[in-house]
Amino acid sequence: MKFGVNTFIWAADFDKSCLPLLPVIKQNGFDGVELPLFRPENFLTAEIRSGLEENGLEATICSVLVGGFSLISEDAAVRAKTQAHLRDCVKTAADVGARIIAGPLYCPVGYLPGRRRTTEEWNWAIEGYHAVADTLVANKVTLAIEPLNRFETYFLNTAADVAALCDQVNHPNVGVLFDTFHANIEEKDIAAGYRTVGKHLKHVHTCENDRGIPGSGHVEWPAVFQALRDLNYDGWLTIESFGFALGELSSAAAIWRDIEKTPESIAFEGIKFLKRNMGR
Repeated sequence: MKFGVNTFIWAADFDKSCLPLLPVIKQNGFDGVELPLFRPENFLTAEIRSGLEENGLEATICSVLVGGFSLISEDAAVRAKTQAHLRDCVKTAADVGARIIAGPLYCPVGYLPGRRRTTEEWNWAIEGYHAVADTLVANKVTLAIEPLNRFETYFLNTAADVAALCDQVNHPNVGVLFDTFHANIEEKDIAAGYRTVGKHLKHVHTCENDRGIPGSGHVEWPAVFQALRDLNYDGWLTIESFGFALGELSSAAAIWRDIEKTPESIAFEGIKFLKRNMGR
């Protein structure tokens, strides 16, 4: 088991000013960091990889599709452009040393067209993941698709949805990121949701129901941890939360208050809870 933390707790992007965070994260017991990757051409690959190596940290990558990209657009040119973008993201992830790229990589977060997804959109998503599969294999990277709650996307909300999608994609380098925050909204039983994604589970976000310190809210953690043990899951447990005043990022995550005394307490208190309950 590896323990990670998403750097959104401190900053909306990871630039040179964030590099001094790495030794602090290591000192607080984390095995790695989860880094945001929006546009590969702006990612500080060499500097970040050097910083990770200097501090004995590994990395995973989180990503969303920014404006102009969508695997499920009606416009074939947009879909092709998005496939190319994802291939570039996969290569950048590999270059920084990451083996996981995760997120809701099907359409932009917050795109809500006022209807249910269509069969065409479902098939376009499958086509898109097939289009990047060879790049995933060549770079030894796994794509973990994340279902989000209904307030952030209409396309993929539940464990059953994402398991069905991965069944149809049917590729070993394409699986699921399952996040307790979203599952707390959409699943009748969060632990059962983990069992539903089962064989497709590639990455886990261990987030409290209010994005606060894991263990401080009402997520049914004992049942979640038992489900992970039953699945013999031995990947990352990553804490994802967001700074309380990070402009557009805080707005996208609907953070309108101080969830805890400090953002970093979510990470540094949260890892203690995770290690007590799901440690090596």
